[in-house]
Amino acid sequence: MLTPLAILFPDLRPEIFSIDIGGFTLALRWYALAYIAGFLLGWWIIQRLMARPALWPANTAPMAPAKVEGLLTWVIIGVILGGRLGFVLFYQAGYYLEYPSQILRVWEGGMSFHGGFAGVIVAGLLYCRRHGIPPLQLADAMALVAPIGIGLGRVANFINAELWGRPTLAPWGVIFPGPAAQNCPWDWPSAICARHPTQLYEAALEGAVLFAVLAFLVWRRGALRQPGLVTGAFVAGYGLARFTVEFWRQADAQFITPDNPLGHVLALGPLGVSMGQVLSLPMIVIGLVLIWRARQATRPT
Repeated sequence: MLTPLAILFPDLRPEIFSIDIGGFTLALRWYALAYIAGFLLGWWIIQRLMARPALWPANTAPMAPAKVEGLLTWVIIGVILGGRLGFVLFYQAGYYLEYPSQILRVWEGGMSFHGGFAGVIVAGLLYCRRHGIPPLQLADAMALVAPIGIGLGRVANFINAELWGRPTLAPWGVIFPGPAAQNCPWDWPSAICARHPTQLYEAALEGAVLFAVLAFLVWRRGALRQPGLVTGAFVAGYGLARFTVEFWRQADAQFITPDNPLGHVLALGPLGVSMGQVLSLPMIVIGLVLIWRARQATRPT
């Protein structure tokens, strides 16, 4: 008996289209399109910000709009390298130590947001050092547009039927194809289980809501005049959103065992903390510190 009022996963495929050329298949995937759209929208918005000196301290933008294109290249490299290495180190270090040749097979999937975030930080700092740009001001511009790419990426996760949530009897639960519908808890009342569509929860919180908050701070509250404030709001906001959604998100397979069916890696009372929450807690703290420092630095004396 199926879960009452559950939603069947729509007929969606990871590939938008594929072309077979001489035995080689060229495909465009939704996940790749999400990355491309996120980068292009972010590039366009940052250019607009740099063309508005009045938004910045002393009515001076940190860089010329023409330099944003060069920044985009550095960010793309940082996201790909950081995201892949983060996934390898945080989630499947044992496997990749045994099979190191698999590390470079990015097209097979396996990216970590926290690793990609670290990669962007490194790339941004190197770009600032090379071009003499104030790091915190550039970080604020990048933080504003980051939720766009994150939100689109989470929608792509849903289309790919991956990173789904824990089983639920809620009427908005989704019956995902494959193992998601079959690997139900032992005391589940049905042979087929619906799951929380946590990809869409994250798309809403980490993407739409977080971008709306940051955009309000930038265009209505003049937040770019306080270097580090937008960056702090993004880091803390993402950490809080991710930490919250993790309560409904299924843990990665390598953390699930018969004795640990929810995939917790630490135990805090009856709830427990997932790897995503462990990595998000420092983000909340760091974000709050950045907000405090930004406000202290611009407070009249």
